[in-house]
Amino acid sequence: MPVPGAPLRSLGFLTMGLFDPADPRPGHEATLRMIERGEELGFDSAWVRHRHVQHGISSPVAVLAAASQRTSRIALGTAVTPLGWENPLRLAEDWATLDVLSGGRFHGGFSVGPPMQWDAVRDALYPDTADVEDFGYGRVERLLRCLRGERVSQFEGTRGIEVFSARVEPHSPGLPARLWYGAASARSAAWAGEHGLNLLMSSVVRAEPDDAAPDFGAIQAGHVQAYRDARAAAGLSGTGRISQGLVVIPTDGATADQRERYQAYADARLPRTREPQGPGGLLFAPDLVGPAEDIAARLHAHPGFRLVDEVAFALPFTFAPADYDQIITDIATRLGPALGWRPGG
Repeated sequence: MPVPGAPLRSLGFLTMGLFDPADPRPGHEATLRMIERGEELGFDSAWVRHRHVQHGISSPVAVLAAASQRTSRIALGTAVTPLGWENPLRLAEDWATLDVLSGGRFHGGFSVGPPMQWDAVRDALYPDTADVEDFGYGRVERLLRCLRGERVSQFEGTRGIEVFSARVEPHSPGLPARLWYGAASARSAAWAGEHGLNLLMSSVVRAEPDDAAPDFGAIQAGHVQAYRDARAAAGLSGTGRISQGLVVIPTDGATADQRERYQAYADARLPRTREPQGPGGLLFAPDLVGPAEDIAARLHAHPGFRLVDEVAFALPFTFAPADYDQIITDIATRLGPALGWRPGG
């Protein structure tokens, strides 16, 4: 596991893909260029957030399909798609199509729960079925059955001149092994492990009610253990794939103005890291800002990071394309090597 001298195996980045609502194309194009730049820098993966009724990427499938035609090697993922907004069968068709178009490079990350701003969107999203929709793990199980090629139609054969399949088409047999569950609690991490999914961890965890002085790193390390214990109890081989996604902002190649803005951004977000927030008891990790060597030292001391060998570092929300280019360049050329990573590793 990553300690000083042991290599980080996989390096990725995650972007929200912000755009101007009055002129959304330049923002989407900037996201595509960032993914292209990530491949040039040797990143192993590029991930996009999923944001509905916001000025961020609302259709990762469309964006990543475009990215798949402008890249050839880098893995492309969603972190995460909230399944409460999706019909599992239709999402399976989209994801399988994207995987085929990308040559098997798609990684589907998802989570469960009611849609964000549920009371505000329920009438538009599920006008007839809002009160009976299943927003729990059952929705995941429907998606998994679809992607694994299980029967979704009672008819298979030819009617007239049209041929019908009983399973979701296209079928991409390698995709189920590249599905990731975004978990913020020990219960969710254990569920992902029990069901053979990969585990995505972010910069947010859920503090347990009995945590007198919750510590983000310790909580996240506990999630890793819960995941691995559940896999073992289910009789699954190996420890599974786990990826961490803290916010990191290396400043080695930054201008003085950039360094000042980056630090101000992190400082403004620091109060929310001191205690659990809201009724869900959400605890946020501090953003890591500074020279790559300093960030590497902080990561090597982080209990959660020390248990994984894959990362998809989250980019800050509100910066300009030039800022993001500097940040991902420093991640690939400074921070990654400080963590033992090598392009194409």
